Order: sequence, then C-alpha cells, then structure tokens
Amino acid sequence: MVGTAVTGRNNCLPVPSTPMSLTNIRIVLLNTTHPGNIGAAARAMKNMCLENLVLVSPREFPAEEASARAAGADDILSRVRICATLDEALQGCRLVIGSSARSRTIAWPMLDLPAAAARLVSEAAAGEVALLFGQERTGLTNEQLDRCHFLTAIPANPGFSSLNLAGAVQVLAYEVYLASLGSVAERAPLTESGDPPLASADDLQRLYQHLEETLIQIQFLDPRNPRKLMRRLTRLFNRARLDSNELNILRGILTAVQQGWPRNT
Repeated sequence: MVGTAVTGRNNCLPVPSTPMSLTNIRIVLLNTTHPGNIGAAARAMKNMCLENLVLVSPREFPAEEASARAAGADDILSRVRICATLDEALQGCRLVIGSSARSRTIAWPMLDLPAAAARLVSEAAAGEVALLFGQERTGLTNEQLDRCHFLTAIPANPGFSSLNLAGAVQVLAYEVYLASLGSVAERAPLTESGDPPLASADDLQRLYQHLEETLIQIQFLDPRNPRKLMRRLTRLFNRARLDSNELNILRGILTAVQQGWPRNT
C-alpha cells in the first residue's frame, strides 16, 4: 500500500536531519458522499507532501469531479486504495487518530492539533499510522471512534464550527507537515530499544472481539443491555497502548477463562 518516498515526486524536501516518514501516514476518508471532496482532499495532501489516501466505501469514486478538484494531484488519486470496511483500511496501523468535533457521552483521550501531528509523525517513523475523517454530514460514528487511540479537533467559531471535509484535511495535513520539519530531538520517544512492537489496530480489534465473547460467556456482559461496557473497555485499552506481548498475555488469559467456564462445582 505504501508508495515510494515523496521526495522528488512531489518536490517536497525534508530537513536533512529529519527522517521522511510521511509515506507511513494514511489519510482515511470514511463513507465520503461527494466525490469533489475526495479530489480536494487529495490536493490538500499533495500540498503538504502526504500521498497515502484510503477511502472506505465512498459513494462515488472514481469520478470526473474528483479529478477536476484534485487540480494536479492526479497521482494521489491514481494510487487511492478503496476498502469495504474500516478494519481493512486500518490493517497494520500502530496508531489511529480521529478528527472529530462532536461532544461525546464518554470522554475520549484528546490531543490538540500540534500534539496530534507530532504523535503521527513520530510513530510513523516506526510503522504505519492513520488519521481518520468521518462522513461529511455526520462525522465519525461511535463505532468508528472505538478504533481511535486519540481524537483531535480543529478550534473554530463555536457558532459555526462545521468545516468542509477537504478544509479539515488541509488544516491537519498542514500541522503534520510542520511536525515533520521538527528535529528528531524534539519528538517524543517511541519505545525503549528492544521493546516489542505496539499492537496493531487489527490485532486490538481481535482482542476486543475475544474480550466481548468471553464476558458474554461468563455472564458478566448482558448483550441485551450492554450499558456501554465494551466502549469503556475499548477506551481503556486504547489508552494503554498495548504492545504485542501484552496483547498475547491478555488473549491467553481470556482463552484460559473460556476453557475453564462453566466452573466445575
């Protein structure tokens, strides 16, 4: 899915002391309804040296209007990856950040724009990361938010805070590009040397499915009245940033619980 380095093709030159990891940053547009927004988002990405665009179930693509609005970013449109599900779009990602301005009944870990951009660039040096944008009218759904480690929001006029999708992509792409120009010394450390890799988004999703099955089996979770239990647990583990060893330990515990239930009396 990842193309060659953007240096040269997009004429975006990194600061010599800074690794160019922008190709590991996926811009993921979910259920986009207007093809013009896809083209405009591609143009915004190319302005900021981003090239990895993923669409999840767009209403219309390819489309002439997308090409027209891309205005020279046709190379990005030609490499677009179209996925049927968000699971497919996030496969292999070590970090997922969602762009959302909606208030939530369950608070989600938030990063301001510079912090979110710096986190994306820093972790992209070690693997693929994703920045999610929801459908134009509704934004990210609760189910899509469940896949995010952090959320970020663009400060705007409280009385008129709704941004066009491509405009939101432009603002965040700009922040990411600025972060990519920062020195390595200014970035937060990824992990200690020799630590196992962070669990990927798809591995975490399998953990959550395993956890839900186990909780239902031991009758801790009533599927008819879940009371947001899984959403709260998902938020907890997303915040913890599990590594692959920790995830395997948890799945081993869940398997042992399943095999020992119901308990012998």
